[in-house]
Amino acid sequence: MSSEKPSPAADLLEHEYDGIKEYDNPMPRWWVGAFWASFVFSIGYVGYYLAGHGQSVEESFREDERIAREERARSSLEEAPSEAVLSKLMADDAMMQDAKLLFGERCAVCHGAEGQGLIGPNLTDNSWIHGKGQLMDIFGVVSDGVTTKGMPAWELTLKPIEIRKLVAFVGTLRGKALPGKAPEGQPVAAVP
Repeated sequence: MSSEKPSPAADLLEHEYDGIKEYDNPMPRWWVGAFWASFVFSIGYVGYYLAGHGQSVEESFREDERIAREERARSSLEEAPSEAVLSKLMADDAMMQDAKLLFGERCAVCHGAEGQGLIGPNLTDNSWIHGKGQLMDIFGVVSDGVTTKGMPAWELTLKPIEIRKLVAFVGTLRGKALPGKAPEGQPVAAVP
């Protein structure tokens, strides 16, 4: 056996393109291994997200937006509840979408999905049993409840920001006059 290196001509392939001959240089093993490892990983990665286990970029963005809205809402806790503070929450459409979900979980059982009234009164008409339909009137009823009518005192179970969101959402329902339960209480002038 000889210890001589094979000549470079031995590694040349037999074909030729435009007078150029090609060497038979296979890719290094580490590169081929890295390629196949990344290929297998990408299949697993895509499968994981397509199967619904991972959080997509869009879902992650929505979650980040929700957290930002929560922070804005929490900043309203620095001020005492007032018509102005609650109106500011009411003007935030994205926050009212969050509040609508909370309303569906906590209030729709008695007041209907759209506030049209079931066991509880219709929140979309211009008649109010307690107060004159002002946001602070609504805040008092939601916070303290009306135990004689079966309305729980939500301040015992909900966070202060959740109460404010619910009040602001109910404020958006005022004056819509959706068909549902007949008006109860005293008619009041339309509230903006």
